[in-house]
Amino acid sequence: MFTGIIEGVGRLAAAEPLGGDVRLRIDAGSLPFDDVRLGESIAVNGVCLTVIDFDAHGFSADASTETLALTTLGGLRQGAPVNLERAMRPSDRLGGHLVSGHVDGIGRVVSIAEDARAQRWRFAAPAALLRYVAKKGSICVDGVSLTVNAVDDEGFEVALVPHTVAHTVFAHTGAGDAVNLEVDTVARYVERLLAGRGEEGAA
Repeated sequence: MFTGIIEGVGRLAAAEPLGGDVRLRIDAGSLPFDDVRLGESIAVNGVCLTVIDFDAHGFSADASTETLALTTLGGLRQGAPVNLERAMRPSDRLGGHLVSGHVDGIGRVVSIAEDARAQRWRFAAPAALLRYVAKKGSICVDGVSLTVNAVDDEGFEVALVPHTVAHTVFAHTGAGDAVNLEVDTVARYVERLLAGRGEEGAA
């Protein structure tokens, strides 16, 4: 599990096709990395990946065909900046919200507008995901935990404070760019529970 609080920005150093999927090499950049362990999970733009090799500068991880199809990782160019977060520990503060690192789908930046010192970002998202997005609820965009300010049938809006823009890949993201989206896990469980009650009532 992750919190959606980005710990560092790295870069895609290489993407090597292997037997139909891809091995990614990630430059750790500003991610605190001294005690990395083989097999640990690191979220890359919100995608939970397993460390299969590492050195002092970065790590390697395999991305399956499923991951490449459902996220933006397969479309990243060499050198592209990426948000990085290591898996949370039980003793960590939950500064954002519970994030699984299992991306639900791809959205797109529609517009960016100045809003005092902050920025108001609007994202388009698939209708199948928007059903889980609620005003003042949480959503994870490229691994960043954000609060939804507004939502309608086509997308949602969030406000990004200067610190968030400066310390994530949002500093390099513009209108039209694709982003990874993970909806709030709680919303999915609530839907499942309500569906179960409906099935019991119909029996």
